[in-house]
Amino acid sequence: MNFSGSRARRAAAILVLFSIAPDASAEIVEKIVKLPVRVSIDGEMVTREITLTVVRDDARKKSPFMILNHGRAPSAEGRAKYGRAVFRDQTRYFVQQGFAVFLPTRIGYGVSGGPDVELSGACNAKDYAGSLAPAVAQVAAAVKYAHEQDYVDGARGVVIGSSVGGFTTIAASAASLRGVKAAVNFAGGAGGDPDKRTGAPCQPERIGATFGAYGARSGVPTLWLYAPNDRYWGATYPRQWFAQFIAKGGNGLFVALPPSGDDGHLAFTRNMESWKPSVAAFLKKAGM
Repeated sequence: MNFSGSRARRAAAILVLFSIAPDASAEIVEKIVKLPVRVSIDGEMVTREITLTVVRDDARKKSPFMILNHGRAPSAEGRAKYGRAVFRDQTRYFVQQGFAVFLPTRIGYGVSGGPDVELSGACNAKDYAGSLAPAVAQVAAAVKYAHEQDYVDGARGVVIGSSVGGFTTIAASAASLRGVKAAVNFAGGAGGDPDKRTGAPCQPERIGATFGAYGARSGVPTLWLYAPNDRYWGATYPRQWFAQFIAKGGNGLFVALPPSGDDGHLAFTRNMESWKPSVAAFLKKAGM
């Protein structure tokens, strides 16, 4: 699925990455935080520190906050080697648009480690909502941390994510998180295998029903961006899922991105120019 990580880096200090022209006093800075989280899995509580990467413009006294959610590697080895959620180019773009960006590396991935709390079950017996609940709890912890920072405008926040991170984003839109005013879903879904089941995820009807359940509770505008050559979901299922979300009361806009390379599922990281205008217009309308 859609990932962007780096090898683990031992760092406690803020790292200056680069200057933003033309204001030489403005700098994008990065900070790595160890954030305690608690999630429930099969009725048991799992407590762990996750790595939260914070990237912002230190010249801005107040910035709206953005929680950026990564996807899911299909194998345990891939999740262990994930590293740290960074999305450097995308994060830099959003910081330049005025956001303070918070990127949680969730439990079970890379530098955060721990058990696979997002396991959704066998292909014919998926529990998608159950697998997303721990991820949403970690988003909520990141939102809480953001509110505690004096450089954050807590009244204006957005949650975004790609692939399973996009599914997580729509789930988070239904969680009444403080200050979250919008959600952006890039290629959201779960249960896909682009090689063995190209365009045919496990139990797509259950994915749709799960999106619908979130639509019944979602209280913020949402933006859905999918490319037709998505090797995980294909061109048809995402529109069906969106329709179920809307039918249950969700507020959303669906944008069909152009085909991107050999797999449109990766448009968030590989084809930024295709989505920048739609995302910028949506965030502006949402008051960001």
